[in-house]
Amino acid sequence: MTNVAEAQAANSEHSLEQPGYVLTLSCADRPGIVAAVTTELAALGGNIAESNQFWDRQTGIFFMRIAFTAPAGSDRDEIERALRPAFERFGMKTAISPLSRRPKVVIMVSRFDHAMLHLLYQIRVGWLDAEVVGIVSNHPDAGRIAESEGIPFHLWPVSRDTKAEQEAKVIALVQESGADLVVLARYMQVLSNTMSTRLFGKIINIHHSFLPSFKGAKPYHQAHERGVKLIGATAHYVTPDLDEGPIIEQETARVTHSMSAEDLVAAGRDVESRVLARAVKLHLENRVMLNGHKTVVFG
Repeated sequence: MTNVAEAQAANSEHSLEQPGYVLTLSCADRPGIVAAVTTELAALGGNIAESNQFWDRQTGIFFMRIAFTAPAGSDRDEIERALRPAFERFGMKTAISPLSRRPKVVIMVSRFDHAMLHLLYQIRVGWLDAEVVGIVSNHPDAGRIAESEGIPFHLWPVSRDTKAEQEAKVIALVQESGADLVVLARYMQVLSNTMSTRLFGKIINIHHSFLPSFKGAKPYHQAHERGVKLIGATAHYVTPDLDEGPIIEQETARVTHSMSAEDLVAAGRDVESRVLARAVKLHLENRVMLNGHKTVVFG
């Protein structure tokens, strides 16, 4: 049976056959932005495969994502030099990501492993193009899964006295592995303000509730007590404000009065897994751009 590590290697070989780049940019909106960028790309010999843009009229900020290919032999430095006149002219904040580099991910999980298992499956079948460089847990339960998938497992328990030390280990793992993203796949520990701030924009959490309603440890039970007709899940970036980070993806499921709280939990597991996987995919494909307390998501 093919495990995630083998699938990651196979996906990496496939990605190298399709070189290209993704450019994301934001700046104050004014006429000529798109023309300036696309003109420089054309002069370089680049070919645009996909283009999305959004103007936030409330803030006056313009956001753009372009996927493109460059002539054989071009590298990121050469592309940045070619586009620099446009970048400087409009005062753009930019990022250029090569598609040949597979993003690296650290997954953090506690005892509920459904969201993690879904992520690993989507990597195995190639829908998610990522390399999982480590699974971190405060419980031993996920160790067997990590071993079967060929992924390094780090059992780092957390208590009030060891929280700072444990989070320092996580940050060190991110730095040493070159991880692009930390995914909280039902990791049932509140991150400190220090870690949330240090890795802002690089940590995605799945909240087992349709925010902003029913926060806390048992949102499905709260929903059941209130007799709700819809439950859901929310994937968002982690910030020091608990469950208040910029939202990336959400989904709801219809429920009825005949369902127990356990039925709602079961339905919620499916929703959580799908929402988290979609949010991770959007982030890894550079389709999410932070816009203050909100996000711009290019589908």
